[in-house]
Amino acid sequence: MAETTEPAPVFTEPQARHVVYCGVCTLPPEYCEFGGTVKKCEEWLEKHHPDMHERFYSQDAIAASLSTLSVDAQKRAAKDAAKKAAKATAAEERAAEKKASSKILIKRVERNKRKYVTAVSGLEAFGLDLKKVSKDFGKKFATGSSVTKVAGGTGEEIVVQGDLSDEIWEMLVEGEGYGVPEDNVDCVEDKKKKSAG
Repeated sequence: MAETTEPAPVFTEPQARHVVYCGVCTLPPEYCEFGGTVKKCEEWLEKHHPDMHERFYSQDAIAASLSTLSVDAQKRAAKDAAKKAAKATAAEERAAEKKASSKILIKRVERNKRKYVTAVSGLEAFGLDLKKVSKDFGKKFATGSSVTKVAGGTGEEIVVQGDLSDEIWEMLVEGEGYGVPEDNVDCVEDKKKKSAG
């Protein structure tokens, strides 16, 4: 009598999945529509992952997703999409207007008789990361640089050791990838009041 042997089951390690996250809203591309930056997300996906863009935003994919909806739901979806697009453009316009009207203040503050520190405030409006900019200042000028809270509690500023107001102005306006318009940067000299004592 011939014996039949069954092959032993093969156990495999679970494989890790590679998940792509949107560079704009940090969600997976399937969920970008639920964020507030659909247009930017679509542009990012088209630039970095054209195959996924084709799968989610092609005319066939849009028609397939809309065909499952009723007529009323299609009208509501179109109305919601138009509302979201209008909100996104309004938000972009507000951000551009705020960026154009905001100022970066570079203050030279007297610390002791001949010692100065340079305080830079207002960089947040231009989308600059204060910690990164502070580190760049410290490296470029070979001096101490830190992010501190403003005394009034209105935000944060970068404090750089030394009188470097002109050099910081040049760095922000003329290069290093910051691209701040020249009209939006002001240099101010501020003398600290001597304590009564």
